[in-house]
Amino acid sequence: MQTCTKCNALSPDEATHCVRCQSDLSEWSTTSVALKRYQTSKNVSLIYIVAADNCCPACREMIGGYPKDQVPKLPVEGCSHAKGCRCFYQPKLTDIFP
Repeated sequence: MQTCTKCNALSPDEATHCVRCQSDLSEWSTTSVALKRYQTSKNVSLIYIVAADNCCPACREMIGGYPKDQVPKLPVEGCSHAKGCRCFYQPKLTDIFP
């Protein structure tokens, strides 16, 4: 499930727009907003995709660290978990203080 940052509605992984407010989820989902924030931060050197222990094979293949300009979009295309993609981004920080 994807969460819209504009209205907090949940939409299915395959949805391109929020089921409530019709916002573009490639721009306004919580994962998209987080990715943009990490990509523009000077303190982030790498972005990891993290998945649950019981994730599907498609998500397991995506686990790992990526350069900021090569991070795959979430939700993982082809995720087959019954609850949908539960992957998230985690930044590797170069500095924790400004």
